[in-house]
Amino acid sequence: QVPLVESGGGLVQPGGSLRLSCTDASGAEIDYYAIAWFREAPGKEREGVSCIRLRDENIFYKESVKGRFTISHDKVGKAVTLQMNDLRPEDTGIYYCAATEFGTSYYYSLQAQEYEIWGRGTQVTVSS
Repeated sequence: QVPLVESGGGLVQPGGSLRLSCTDASGAEIDYYAIAWFREAPGKEREGVSCIRLRDENIFYKESVKGRFTISHDKVGKAVTLQMNDLRPEDTGIYYCAATEFGTSYYYSLQAQEYEIWGRGTQVTVSS
């Protein structure tokens, strides 16, 4: 069983919004050291978009999404969400949720090798 489950992807016009959610597949509270969102566009490498350290909600964003995307820990919904506003065609890709359990990780680097637990991804398409 895949440990993490992403939801909320879809097709949206430029300038539109989507809200992605990452939940634990068992339905339990998300309980990792840090959670990140990555995306992978066709023909491109997977890149880190945003991350949050859960104990203190220390947050980092990829430069191109600052001011448009917001990551948050929804404790009631037992999820880490990514609110995406003012979407652009270049935001298109498969969005993956990833987690690390290790406090020694360089989670803030938004490098894929720092995260050892992954979901299957959800497709986001921004097109008119």
